[in-house]
Amino acid sequence: MHVIKLRTIEEYYESNNQSKKQHLAWYEETKAAEWKTPKDIKDRYSSASILSDNIVVFNIKGNNYRLVTKLSYKNQTVFIKFIGTHPEYDKWIKKNL
Repeated sequence: MHVIKLRTIEEYYESNNQSKKQHLAWYEETKAAEWKTPKDIKDRYSSASILSDNIVVFNIKGNNYRLVTKLSYKNQTVFIKFIGTHPEYDKWIKKNL
């Protein structure tokens, strides 16, 4: 998968270094993945939430952080829409989805 964009992750952990290792691990795993269906994601990330319109929410670091993505299975791309703590996600999701 092509992740758009690593800089989003880097900017987040510049202000919140506690999740750097876990976010970078997700990035490396995702970069190496070839997801063709939501099932492919669930096989690797059973706690991921698959929403409508190819939105996938990943739980990072024991569900302390949420990483919201939009996928294009056809183009093999993952666009990072949001990174934040669980409470930050709760506020964001009300405004954006």
